[in-house]
Parts: sequence; structure tokens; C-alpha cells
Amino acid sequence: MRSRPRNNMGGGHSHRAPVFDENEDVNFDHFQILRAIGKGSFGKVCIVQKRDTKKMYAMKYMNKQKCIERDEVRNVFRELQIMQGLEHPFLVNLWYSFQDEEDMFMVVDLLLGGDLRYHLQQNVHFNEGTVKLYICELALSLDYLQRYHIIHRDIKPDNILLDEHGHVHITDFNIATIVKGSEKASSMAGTKPYMAPEVFQAFMDGGPGYSYPVDWWSLGITAYELLRGWRPYEIHSATPIDEILNMFKIERVHYSSAWCKGMIALLKKLLTKDPECRLSSLADIQNSPYLADVNWDAVLEKTVTPGFVPNKGRLNCDPTFELEEMILESKPLHKKKKRLAKNKSKDGAKETCPLIKKTAGPRWTDFQH
Repeated sequence: MRSRPRNNMGGGHSHRAPVFDENEDVNFDHFQILRAIGKGSFGKVCIVQKRDTKKMYAMKYMNKQKCIERDEVRNVFRELQIMQGLEHPFLVNLWYSFQDEEDMFMVVDLLLGGDLRYHLQQNVHFNEGTVKLYICELALSLDYLQRYHIIHRDIKPDNILLDEHGHVHITDFNIATIVKGSEKASSMAGTKPYMAPEVFQAFMDGGPGYSYPVDWWSLGITAYELLRGWRPYEIHSATPIDEILNMFKIERVHYSSAWCKGMIALLKKLLTKDPECRLSSLADIQNSPYLADVNWDAVLEKTVTPGFVPNKGRLNCDPTFELEEMILESKPLHKKKKRLAKNKSKDGAKETCPLIKKTAGPRWTDFQH
């Protein structure tokens, strides 16, 4: 796709100026690959530098053949379409997307503070003040998504990245969905330990479906886990759904007596099983007595200093990603140019082409080489 002009959608809080030519077609050759920093079911992530501006980004790349085999093409396009219209200080924002004959690429904000899962695994203790700020920053981003009719559906520590100053950013819109008006979503989507009761209910008995409150439940589970080091319910990916629903019925959440009453009251309202009674909007959160002292403009402007600042002298990710890319990967990214040149000399392969044209929308046939 062409690099898009950055929309000022942050309520008058655009957090940086564009650094590229709006009319420029961007492709793989415009970036220098620096190192691998992550991987997931979707593909891999590496740090790149744009050759002309020297600006650093994270580049997420997915093998097209694998996407077709796993029937994930639709998800990739949906993620791209959703991200194209967004810009917010507490999201991981998209800058460019394009493809070549092997892979699809999404170039996004580079956040070197690591994800919250990584820090939990490093036994970082997040104090109440830190988690309070995270809740405020995430509430602003969820409110922003709501205004664009988006349910993220996968809020969890793994999908919350820290920047170098310690502010949170939501990433991974792979299973996000759009609901308009009074529409409800009904498909089983998310990560089980963070999914709200109504998601399981809709799946089990064709309940009324679910909407934005599911993200606020996930926020509550995440905040609890950050404070305590474990989640309020013993739910894992293999736990059967009927067992999960039974847990919600009979188990009570235990809140630490070391936490202040205001934090406990806030978590209880986020972890209310009935979505109609759950805190599920920015206004709800702002009316919480525990957050009465918050300067929301300062939070949005990132002038409130986080209580936890990631280590600047390290990458804050698992170092084995780089090793795997260099040693185990059959088609390593840093050798792509040579490999594609070889292919082109053999059969005159296609040029790099955009994933999404601003005017034409997604081209499903782009994948069927």
C-alpha cells in the first residue's frame, strides 16, 4: 500500500508528524533489517530502519503460503483495514504495508520496552500506582476503539507493549471485529483465560452475543494478574468451556488484603460477570472514586511518569528469536533479496505490490500466485 497520511484521530493529540512522502510506494528494499525480536502464530517481527529517513520501526511479516494454508488471509486483511484507520498514543500504529511473492509486511511503531507478559515472566512486581496508570491509559485506548466500533477481543499482557518510558500500547488486531449500532458479535474468539463469561455463553447456548464490555473484562483480568502475579480464575487454553462457565458460577475472586480498597472496588466492577453491570466505558472508569484524582489530559499527553520503566540497556525480549532466524529459518529475511533475485532470473517473478490500495480495497487475488 502507499504510505498513508497520518490521520489526526487522537482528539487533537496527534503525537508525531509524518516523516514520509505520501505519494511514495514503499517496498522491502526501503528498509534495512536490523534484528529479529519476536514471533507468534501470525508470523515474525523484526526491527528495521527506513533507509531514507533513518527512522526505526518494527516490521511484522507473514508467509503468504502459510496464511493461505491456515485460512488466515481474511484475518490479515481485516487487521490491515482496521489498523489503517487508527492512530492513538496508546496503540501500536501502522505506517506502511506491502507484499512480495513470499511474504506480507506490516511496518508499525517500534516499542522496545517489551510486552507485559515478558516482564511478568521476569518476575517484575508492578505496584498499584503503576497498574492504576496502565488502567487509565488502556481505558483511553479502549474508548478510542469503541468510537470506531471496534472490539479488540484479545486484551492480555502479551498484547500490551511498553515504550521506552513505560507507557502501554495495545497491539495485535488479528481477531478484532467491528460492530455497528446495536449489533453483537457471537463467534468464539480470544484467549480463554482473558475471555468474558458472555463469550463462552454465546458459544454454548447461542446467548445474545457480546459487545465492547468483553474488552473491559479482559482489562480487569490483566490488571489483577499484573498486581498479583497470577489470574483470578484457574483457566487455561485446554480448560473445557462448560468447566469455565461452572467456575464463573461457583468461584469467588479473591482480592489481596494488601491492595487499597479503591483498587479492589475498581477491579470488582471490571470483573462483574453481567456485562450490563460491568464498567465498560471511559465515563464509567472516570467516575470511579479510585480514579477521581487522575488528570486525564496529562495521561493522554503521556506527561504522567509510569512507575515502571523498562531497562534501556537491553531489548526486553527473548534473545533466541534472533538465533532462530539466523540458524533455523529456511528462508531468512536478511537473505531475501538474493533469494528473490535468483527466482526472478529463473522465471521473471512479479514486482512488489501493495497489500491494500487506498481506492480499491483488499485484493484477495494478490495472494493466489
